[in-house]
Amino acid sequence: MKKGLAFAAVAASLPAILYLGGLRLSNLPITTEAYERAPSVRDAGPITLLAKPRPLPDIRFVDAENQPLSLADFRGKTILLNIWATWCPPCREEMPSLDRLEKRLGGPDFQVVALSTDASGLAAVKAFYDRTGIESLDVYLDPSGKVSTDLKIPGIPTTLLIDREGRGLGVRVGPAEWDSDEAMSVIRGQLENATAQPPKLASSENELYGNPN
Repeated sequence: MKKGLAFAAVAASLPAILYLGGLRLSNLPITTEAYERAPSVRDAGPITLLAKPRPLPDIRFVDAENQPLSLADFRGKTILLNIWATWCPPCREEMPSLDRLEKRLGGPDFQVVALSTDASGLAAVKAFYDRTGIESLDVYLDPSGKVSTDLKIPGIPTTLLIDREGRGLGVRVGPAEWDSDEAMSVIRGQLENATAQPPKLASSENELYGNPN
């Protein structure tokens, strides 16, 4: 009986252990199905970069005023889309570094978009922002969790680096220190390499976590 209870406790804590370990997508079983790892991705510090930009669906969510938004509303700037929730310990762990990143690099060319999946919506996020001293991040909400489904993310926190055309450039599963020299170097490199191209929308077969062809 004791062995059964011990096994159940370990199994229940496994997701938290995995997240707190800061696993990258390249360490997850989903990699083979999603990316065909060699040679379509390369590791770049906290972010696994794709060999070429990947189309994404035009995901939809709302802002703090409940105004509808989509990925298309951010065309023209590079964004770091972080999908998180206040009940998720590793999400809470990395939020201050995302706030500092937005304060340092945020502007007309770059924005951190922290998208909460909290079922209680604005109230939970505002309370967390106030308690934690988050000042630079705007509030974005997806209480239905549909964005996570549309992007087929394996868990939270998951962070996508998205180019000015709304295409996926790279991904991180698990928390990171987003204002570290390493992370900022990757983001600055993508900003320097950004080029304007006609926008493209993804079909369901060409999502970041779907068929790469």
